[in-house]
Amino acid sequence: MGREYIIFHFIRLYLSCASNRWVGMCVTKETRDMNVLVTVVLLCIGGWLGVQPDKAKDQIMENQKEIYFAGGCFWGTEHFMKQINGVESTQVGYANGNIKNPTYKEVCSDRTGFAETVKVVYDPQVVGLDLLIDLYFKTIDPTSLNRQGNDRGSQYRTGIYYTDKADLTLIDSVVGALAKNYSQPLEVEIKPLENFYPAEDYHQDYLDKNPGGYCHINPALFELARKANPSKKKEYRKADDATLRWNLSREQYAVTQQNATEPAFKNEYWDEKREGIYVDITTGEPLFISTDKFDSGCGWPSFSKPIDNHLIKENHDTSHGMHRIEVRSKTGDAHLGHVFNDGPVDRGGLRYCINSASLRFIPKEKMKEEGYEAYLPLLDKK
Repeated sequence: MGREYIIFHFIRLYLSCASNRWVGMCVTKETRDMNVLVTVVLLCIGGWLGVQPDKAKDQIMENQKEIYFAGGCFWGTEHFMKQINGVESTQVGYANGNIKNPTYKEVCSDRTGFAETVKVVYDPQVVGLDLLIDLYFKTIDPTSLNRQGNDRGSQYRTGIYYTDKADLTLIDSVVGALAKNYSQPLEVEIKPLENFYPAEDYHQDYLDKNPGGYCHINPALFELARKANPSKKKEYRKADDATLRWNLSREQYAVTQQNATEPAFKNEYWDEKREGIYVDITTGEPLFISTDKFDSGCGWPSFSKPIDNHLIKENHDTSHGMHRIEVRSKTGDAHLGHVFNDGPVDRGGLRYCINSASLRFIPKEKMKEEGYEAYLPLLDKK
């Protein structure tokens, strides 16, 4: 009897009990026992029906795909793949063998049929499988059987293992085209993934933890991988008024579009001390960085300078009977605040007094995820 069948009828029985007022009739030990039992079973269903380790079918986000590369020692292959823009995660392990839960020692015996393999989870909207395969070929000798670099044995064979049958046509096409560059037949096996077991923890991210560790791949290729699929430059645009009214809070709209000023000491970022980046709330364009933020005591976020002077524009402001220099974002034309010449002398003497409502703060740990990875070097404190 199948697992799904058993669980289905168990839940059906329980619901039947409830609908027939069993709960009302047995509101004592029997009911409590049934509730406990159902809770335990339901908690176990995920593990019972879920993908077993030997099937390697992890649930991944809809905008992600996975492919598995065997390219000799998995330390170097993993480190290479993770450099590619669009690769979301990597994991080293053992693929397509004939025993369950193999250890590294067992795989090295050359009797288990496993290949040292790297699971690559990637965003197909950022990097294509064809590019991943092309780059993978740069790290291997595809005509060598069971040997890459100084490593010999069937566990060091080369292979591309897929979990989506729809990928096979593309894989065959790309590999077929690459094969024309070689005078000898290729030894890269192309097969569906039969099983995959994660390797021991000390193998994961090995070259990150051991920068001088053994690697059969030329280190220069890591830089090639980093540059192979550069990020497309973001385009920031001002939204129409209806969109701004929909997306912004009442205060954000009043500040950015009507030149209002939020209360001092009663705004979101005046006392924000975390590392990160501040972007225009209306466009998402980066404007300020936390390393240029300082405590001026005025009750609003204060910065010594913007990330780039070309990102802002200054206007003479004579409102409220004062003479001030207004600061606006150039792309979004959003009112940000004002700039004064009473800032720290060692930082240039300026104080950009900015409304929190004009900004969105992205902490350092979220910058890569939100597409601001290129600005991370600005956080390095001098």
